Amino acid sequence: MNGAGQVGRWEEAQRPGKIIAVHTNYTSRVAMGGTPPAHPSYFLKPSSSVAASGGEVERPAGTGYLTCEGEIALVIGANARRVSREDAWAHVGWVCAANDLGVMELRAQDGGSNLRSKGGDGFTPLGPELIDARTVDPASLRVRTWVNGELTQEDTSARMIFPLEQLIADLTQHVTLEPGDIILTGTPGGSRVLAPGDVVEVEVDAPDAPGAPTSQRLRTTVAAGQVPFNPELGALPEPFDAELGSVPQPAAAHTLLSAELRDKLSRTPVAGLSAQLRKRGLNNVSLDGLAPLTAGSKIVGTARTLRFVPNREDLFASHGGGYNAQKRTFDAVTPGEVVVIEARGEQGSATLGDVLALRAHVRGAAGIVTDGGVRDAEAVAAIGIPVFSAGSHPAVLGRRHVPWDHDLTIACGGATVQPGDVIVADTDGIVVIPPALADEVADAALAQEDEDAWIAEQVKAGHAVNGLFPMNAQWRARYTDWQERQ
Repeated sequence: MNGAGQVGRWEEAQRPGKIIAVHTNYTSRVAMGGTPPAHPSYFLKPSSSVAASGGEVERPAGTGYLTCEGEIALVIGANARRVSREDAWAHVGWVCAANDLGVMELRAQDGGSNLRSKGGDGFTPLGPELIDARTVDPASLRVRTWVNGELTQEDTSARMIFPLEQLIADLTQHVTLEPGDIILTGTPGGSRVLAPGDVVEVEVDAPDAPGAPTSQRLRTTVAAGQVPFNPELGALPEPFDAELGSVPQPAAAHTLLSAELRDKLSRTPVAGLSAQLRKRGLNNVSLDGLAPLTAGSKIVGTARTLRFVPNREDLFASHGGGYNAQKRTFDAVTPGEVVVIEARGEQGSATLGDVLALRAHVRGAAGIVTDGGVRDAEAVAAIGIPVFSAGSHPAVLGRRHVPWDHDLTIACGGATVQPGDVIVADTDGIVVIPPALADEVADAALAQEDEDAWIAEQVKAGHAVNGLFPMNAQWRARYTDWQERQ
């Protein structure tokens, strides 16, 4: 760094006196699970965790949940002790990008300190360029994160729960902030789990400021750690429950259909599946009132869920814009998954349009099911992805809906759908199948289809349906004999 207010680059040799990180500070983060905090809370990261752009970070051996969190980093330029909110920004010298990396399996052992989970070597990349704090509005900064070139986080300081000036003023009630100290100001929703070989990029900019100053992209590559933790020295990583909320599961953890099962379900009509589910006591597994956008559409896949809540203007202001739950879901859907949307049967507004349908199609989604409306219906149909909906409507979300959360149990078309449930849809309707039953139900339905086809041949030959449909003992014996001869 140069003198306060001058632009420079962050170099790895530069070590801050202290790094103070904010726990939760974006409405988009809270929307992914949790309760909005009443006050800011903080943790410390060691200066040895700092790394420059272009380096590698190890995912420790024996762990699988290394997460990235793009953040706006503030670099203090002048001593600050008990400063007011009005004067706080004058003590910031620079702004840059940060990546607050962490290992979820080490979180429980830390007892809230985050030392092991977020303090590892290289766990705080900073830089690469420093933005002069005097040239930007603290309420107009933007942070974006890409994983392997895919945008996963995007938000602005205007949507923070606690403004940047408040964080500085609050901290200086307790500690003196010194030149070179770093404040990590929280991460938006959309944090991702990383695997060895993944490349993470974070950029902070001020697109509305003169010259649109930017930190440029802070780049970090993930490498596989080779040295295991020694159980004689301390606690080992503990299994992490991805259902805790703010961190999505790795793609491999989502339910996938085998090629064989997908083929069987593709050949099975929904009516047959519905009959087999009823035989097993499942009478509430049909998604009612929905129709295909294109006649003859068929969907077979596993559910990735999205929930909308009724529109309330203040909540739409906090959750409707930016990288909201709707965008995150369509960005995260993987090949073979079906985006299933809870819209409460509300047809007075659309729940998706052509851009999001195209995004799902490009990512290999098996289809989209919504008990709300679709806009740009002709354009969506032309994309080629199967879509089932309650109808068409030209209005956008804000008329009736707030995109709220995703990857959770929802209600769609009057049925309960959980992430990973098997979804099959055709002209007759849509059913949701518990994954553990999918193979059994598909086999039984196909067997019933063969039987029904044989019965139809007998009816064509002039036989009465009485005793044939369903088959009595005599007809059953004839059918069994026919099967044995095939």
